[in-house]
Amino acid sequence: MTATTFCLLAAVLAATTGTLVAGAGGDGTTHIRLYIHETFSGANATAVHVTDSPLGGNSTYGTLSVFDDELRQGSDAASQLVGRAQGITMQADLQDSGVFSTLLTVVFTNGGYKGSTLVLGGRVDFGPDGKAAAERAVVGGTGRFRLARGYSLMSKFGATSSTAVLKLDLYVKTDV
Repeated sequence: MTATTFCLLAAVLAATTGTLVAGAGGDGTTHIRLYIHETFSGANATAVHVTDSPLGGNSTYGTLSVFDDELRQGSDAASQLVGRAQGITMQADLQDSGVFSTLLTVVFTNGGYKGSTLVLGGRVDFGPDGKAAAERAVVGGTGRFRLARGYSLMSKFGATSSTAVLKLDLYVKTDV
């Protein structure tokens, strides 16, 4: 396959699947960009708080939340739905209430990766100013991502009083 053919194929795939594939690269890494759309209040909430801190008072240590957020092609709420971001968030840092441990499953329901999943785990810390990218490990997957490994970078994209949009860049390798 020539470089021109590969670039054309990547552009067509990106346009039709709702994901951005930056290419397989020389090392076989696939780059996928998605946007997580989360609603944390109201009748259509996709993220809910489950437990309060056992320490009481103003502590957030030990709190648990669950989420089933929309994964979209773009940052606009009207962009193509490509899947769900499902998982749990635990506040597990006694010193910093803005740091969380998470387990997240990316579930592809549309596009070229439909029926496949990616599993991410690790610490989410957007830094003191809230602008840093949080890095997590890709620890596995199913379907087209069986035996996946890699990493993800998640950053805040936008928010309102009841919603948040997060940019999720996935860098994935598989042996299959």
